[in-house]
Amino acid sequence: MDGFTANTGVIVLAATNRPEILDSALLRPGRFDRQVSVGLPDIRGREEILRVHSNNKRLDKDVSLHVIAMRTPGFSGADLANLMNEAAILAGRRSKDKITMKEIDDSIDRIVAGMEGTQMTDGKSKTLVAYHEVGHAVCATLTPGHDPVQKVTLIPRGQARGLTWFIPVEDSDLISKKQLFARIVGGLGGRAAEEVIFGEPEITTGAAGDLQQTTQIARQMVTRFGMSEIGPWMLIDPSVQSSDVVLRMLARNSMSEKLAEDIDSSVKKITETAYEIAKNHIRNNREAIDKLVEVLLEKETLTGDEFRAILSEFIDEPVCSEGRQVHGEIVKHGLGDVYAKNVDEMYERSVVLCNALISACVET
Repeated sequence: MDGFTANTGVIVLAATNRPEILDSALLRPGRFDRQVSVGLPDIRGREEILRVHSNNKRLDKDVSLHVIAMRTPGFSGADLANLMNEAAILAGRRSKDKITMKEIDDSIDRIVAGMEGTQMTDGKSKTLVAYHEVGHAVCATLTPGHDPVQKVTLIPRGQARGLTWFIPVEDSDLISKKQLFARIVGGLGGRAAEEVIFGEPEITTGAAGDLQQTTQIARQMVTRFGMSEIGPWMLIDPSVQSSDVVLRMLARNSMSEKLAEDIDSSVKKITETAYEIAKNHIRNNREAIDKLVEVLLEKETLTGDEFRAILSEFIDEPVCSEGRQVHGEIVKHGLGDVYAKNVDEMYERSVVLCNALISACVET
């Protein structure tokens, strides 16, 4: 590294995906002076990458690279290349001369969730999984701030016996408090459906992953993002944000008992509030849920448009094109004042506001 003079005309380029393990000597002034960080591509970047990797492949006229880019947040360039190759392989196995959206969707599911498993036979377990997945979809759709449903399926993949997919409305690194809370409500929708439909003794272990994810979101809202009554504080040392259990325990032991209790109380309050909202969604839309489960058991997969079309037949309030029901009060106030209010009162006020908005639109 010290063997070049200023006039040799030699430029040294290097790349790594592990910058944290580089020797500090490499990063001193005069060595690698310019550092360029290349993050994951945004939606426009993913679309252009897909365009490159689809140049040598025959695509059906219905294949939209923009829709694929919307469905693949967090995918790297290598992931997108792998996606198109997987789709081409599937098309070949199915004796198709072009790649269709069916192959694209199946390839995304395979990359994200794993290989397709053995389909369930009709029975109590399949019915319970159907209610669980429809619970996710309904609670997410009726909670403002949640991404719209992309599809609901009973086809097992990996460790999951059923899956509910969502498609992001926009590609953004900034997530609001309303969106985080909506994800908790949607994530608890499966367990809420099990409890309301089958009774508390019949709840299953199928919600284990959902509970882990929703608890993690709630804890991050409290400890990292300052989104609780504790206040806008960073309550954990950023250097100890690790998956290591020992490091997490050391971080917790470094705070006072009172603060640790307040954190646990705030996390519990967020999740319990979300769970009550989810159970109310299930109770208030039982007829729609039963119909959705009936169709899902017959077809095994519902697209987002099919799901919203069926749901719209049973609810009075409008469901917007993004798949979210318009609850004016929740949209207006977020979660600040809503926590302490009665859910039924909140629902009635939002209905009044929605009707007023509809009347105004008709008169206009």
